[in-house]
Amino acid sequence: MEAYTGFAEVYDIFMDNIPYQEWSRYVIDLLQENGIKDGLILELGCGTGKMTELLSEQGYDMIGLDSSQEMLSIAQRSHTSDRDILYICQDMTEFELYGTVRGVISICDSINYVLEPEQLLNTFQLVNNYLDPGGVFIFDLNTEYKFKEQMGDQTFCENRETCSFIWENYYDEDEKINEYNLTLFVKVEEQEELFLRYEEIHYQRCYSIQKVEELLELSGLSVIGIYDAFTHQKPKADSERIYFVAKEITKENENER
Repeated sequence: MEAYTGFAEVYDIFMDNIPYQEWSRYVIDLLQENGIKDGLILELGCGTGKMTELLSEQGYDMIGLDSSQEMLSIAQRSHTSDRDILYICQDMTEFELYGTVRGVISICDSINYVLEPEQLLNTFQLVNNYLDPGGVFIFDLNTEYKFKEQMGDQTFCENRETCSFIWENYYDEDEKINEYNLTLFVKVEEQEELFLRYEEIHYQRCYSIQKVEELLELSGLSVIGIYDAFTHQKPKADSERIYFVAKEITKENENER
């Protein structure tokens, strides 16, 4: 079953606990710390465009890329910025652009959806290919601590007035694969007692910091920062989300390694 079809319609309802404003300030700070104060930014796995819009409002020219046409349709309908945003439907492991960008970002653990190391390497190589000289790549990942200790083999439920979900979660420690089985019930507009049922299965892979660093280096990107999310501190044993900041390997940063 394809992910983010029925769930796309209620995604923002169930994700209303995410402080996108705070997250956007953190990402913008990381961009500006690395000299990216304006220009063209690509967001991989942009979903319904929440972060894309916030960066657009702060003066960046945005491209939002996602493999779910349903999510992109919502992003386009929800567009409020005075600035144009280009939304394109492509897989991040094989995307194509018409030119280069000053920065690439990916948040909300979108990178965890890349299930094979070879595919992740290809994603990183494409990022490197489309980055301007001196451009920066910023992305986050869910950690094994989160998959294992917080999600594990558990069931989560939530009921809202217009929709509800049952989320059955399974984490395979040997394969490092997290499986989300989602059952969604979405109210049909103007029919109070009628709900549509959707079922989706989502998969994410847990990557170690060492593996991500290895793949970044193979792609020609140099890691310049690895942080416990929303800080500038090193990841901890109980970090739930970590951020990577990388740039193209050059003589200057090669000598610093």
